[in-house]
Amino acid sequence: MHAETKLPGLAEEPSARRPDECVVEFWLALLGHRWNALVLWHLKAGAKRNGELMKALPGISPKVLTERLDALCETDLVTRISEATFPRGVTYLLTPKGRRLVAILDQLDIWARTGRGGSDDPALTT
Repeated sequence: MHAETKLPGLAEEPSARRPDECVVEFWLALLGHRWNALVLWHLKAGAKRNGELMKALPGISPKVLTERLDALCETDLVTRISEATFPRGVTYLLTPKGRRLVAILDQLDIWARTGRGGSDDPALTT
């Protein structure tokens, strides 16, 4: 009989968990949505109204932006603030949890620009 091996740094083998039980898979799926990380990225500069986000994210539909903002609010990454103005205004801003996640995205940005081969990397020609 041979001893079972475990991956270093993991409490259990990834296959031993259902995907809906894995926190890392949950957050990667959330960030993997086409617009979520971009919405967070644009909110890092401060609170924005829906129209400001629409301008910052060309190609997103109003319906998808609303869905993404709702999902980000549900996961406590973004907070929605209703303003007592006429017409009623709504602003969105990062929560402390959202700011911590954006700090990780900042590190990913640095890695992508420098750690993957620098500015001559053809994947970075945007």
